[in-house]
Amino acid sequence: MNNPLVLRQQTVILTEECRDDAHEWVVVEQPYRVALNDREIGASMVLATGLEEFGAGFLFGQGYIDHPGQVREVLVCPEGRIEVHADVEEDIEPKEVIITSGCGGTGRITREMLEGRIEPLKEYCLGFAEAGEFIRQALLASDLGQKTHCVHGCGLWAEGKLQVFFEDIGRHNAVDKVIGAILLGKAPVNGAVYTTGRLTSDMVLKCARLGIPIVMSRTSTSSLALAIARQAGLTLVCYARPGRLNIYNAPERIV
Repeated sequence: MNNPLVLRQQTVILTEECRDDAHEWVVVEQPYRVALNDREIGASMVLATGLEEFGAGFLFGQGYIDHPGQVREVLVCPEGRIEVHADVEEDIEPKEVIITSGCGGTGRITREMLEGRIEPLKEYCLGFAEAGEFIRQALLASDLGQKTHCVHGCGLWAEGKLQVFFEDIGRHNAVDKVIGAILLGKAPVNGAVYTTGRLTSDMVLKCARLGIPIVMSRTSTSSLALAIARQAGLTLVCYARPGRLNIYNAPERIV
């Protein structure tokens, strides 16, 4: 398997009956710095795929980009730097950042995003059977997830099909990549997001701030994420499986 995202690692498997030599696939984790208009904003450990989308989504979560149409160009540099050029204020002031519940500090969000007003969401309805097909296609798209069991996946479904799907070691990063795809015009806002990771406050808030009306997870949610969904009127679905959805808020969008 010639894939720069994984390494083949020799291992020893021990059981009560025997000892065997084997090989496992290990996902490659890399540091990338994100800059806006030549000014470095922050950095993150990421899976080196969907980096243009990650750069745009990361800056949205940090409060520097507000809506689609602002980003003019994204350049991924070989030395581990993502250059985003966008139509924003020339004086880029540092923002107060809150470290959220992401492991290793991967979840970061600005205080102004947490405390600001949430605009009305885009409207979208998802059929129950269609939701099951969305989940099946997202899980099948997770090639690295099946090989390494070390990544999270996140996809967006709209207009009857899986529009985009991204993987990353961090569940926050995978969501940021989907948000970045929307900001870059590669996916519509009025759709449903599905993530394999648990839903915490910053992940739900970023989706709500962008106007995404339906957010689904393979696992559960935190209390603050649920409170944000209720405040925004966002449809929040947990333990999402083909044939079963636990809808925590706004069930009327699942038809």
